[in-house]
Amino acid sequence: MPHPTQLYQHVPESRWPIVYSPRYNITFLGLEKLHPFDAGKWGKVISFLKEAIRRKVELEWGTEDDEYLRKVERNLEKALQEHQPDVVVYNAGTDILEGDRLGGLSISPQGVVKRDELVFRLVRGHQVPILMVTSGGYQKRTARIIADSILNLYGQGLIGPQSASVSAQNSDTPLLPLEVP
Repeated sequence: MPHPTQLYQHVPESRWPIVYSPRYNITFLGLEKLHPFDAGKWGKVISFLKEAIRRKVELEWGTEDDEYLRKVERNLEKALQEHQPDVVVYNAGTDILEGDRLGGLSISPQGVVKRDELVFRLVRGHQVPILMVTSGGYQKRTARIIADSILNLYGQGLIGPQSASVSAQNSDTPLLPLEVP
């Protein structure tokens, strides 16, 4: 018998799969109001949507690669089994990297590359088009990690001319040049 938990509750089909934590809202004696970035926007998004969370995936401060990748795989696979989307917009943030004070996780650069590959493999395996956007993560090394991840996706045939069999990828223009540096 599975361990009883209140982590997951029955959710009507009308709700959307969104991950949110109140810790995403950054406050510091009201000084956050002076910053051009709306540090409380995630809470506002959730309040606009109401009870939209379908799958709550909790990660402890300092979570490392193995646990993180297991949870990504398990929950993404379950979400894709529960709902066949027309397209997946993948927010591939790098604030999960070790040393990012805002993200609070300890994911290695290799873990980010593996995460992106895992997400693309699972989504593409369900024959669903995927759009990856980068966000979050403000360490100086993130540009190289994002580039390495994109090159890996290309090398694995998950983006570019080899992946043209998925409908959203049908195009005369490859996503990356045929010769990658």
